[in-house]
Amino acid sequence: MSSPIYSSPRPEFDAAMQEAVAEARRTFKFFWRELYWESRRIVPGLDLACVKVPFSDPPGSRNDDGPEVEHMWINDDVFDGQNVQGTLINSPRWVRSVAEGDHITVPLSMVHDWLYVIGGRAYGGWTVNCMRLRMSDEERLSHDEAWGLDFGDPNQVLVVPDWSKSNPAAEKAGEHPMALNMLKSLEIHLKQHPEDSRSSDDAGWTQLHSFALAGSAASVQMLLAHGADPTAITNSGMTSQQMAEALGWEAVVNLFQNHPARVCLKDGRLGS
Repeated sequence: MSSPIYSSPRPEFDAAMQEAVAEARRTFKFFWRELYWESRRIVPGLDLACVKVPFSDPPGSRNDDGPEVEHMWINDDVFDGQNVQGTLINSPRWVRSVAEGDHITVPLSMVHDWLYVIGGRAYGGWTVNCMRLRMSDEERLSHDEAWGLDFGDPNQVLVVPDWSKSNPAAEKAGEHPMALNMLKSLEIHLKQHPEDSRSSDDAGWTQLHSFALAGSAASVQMLLAHGADPTAITNSGMTSQQMAEALGWEAVVNLFQNHPARVCLKDGRLGS
């Protein structure tokens, strides 16, 4: 992917860019929700999905001719409720400690932006649009042509597609359309294979963990009704409720808090 990279003290620390980064982190949950459902599609629906991360060299090895921080993009993103992992897709201009193609792991707090693309239309890109606002019309057109994407009005960042007409039920429920479309098949599967409500993979993840992190209250409610264990812990020590809390999925968190076997955290330990 050919992408403009901003790297300087000023854009990173001025108020507008700080607000853009804060919005990107606040809305990261919608990026992850889209990636989760993308992983379940037979036919891919996303043209591109990536996360922007700041990079810097260790003290004593910095290139003094360039900026201290270089912001670059990683894709093939995986999120475990704490860290984002992916592959660096930019070739660094100044930073020497990483290279294009490196596997990158960073905490969510280091994510400065996210972007996914459907049919050439970009969703997210908060810092990108912050920079686009500062461009002339000609500069903005050149920028968008370099990316080959439709970023739209820089004053209006789209977070999710408009489902109000294509899937009003999902829009009203605050669910991804695929969550509602697959709910009946999930119910049928759980009735036929009740053990799957509690089974886990090699990392200790149950379906409850995955749906909680993706913010699907309807799926979580279905799993809990079929005996899913809200106290199950992944190998990294996270419950499904903590997954939902990590991204601020309030409706999912409320389901756990109101469940008879609700999970309470006391002094970092599980209780009830």
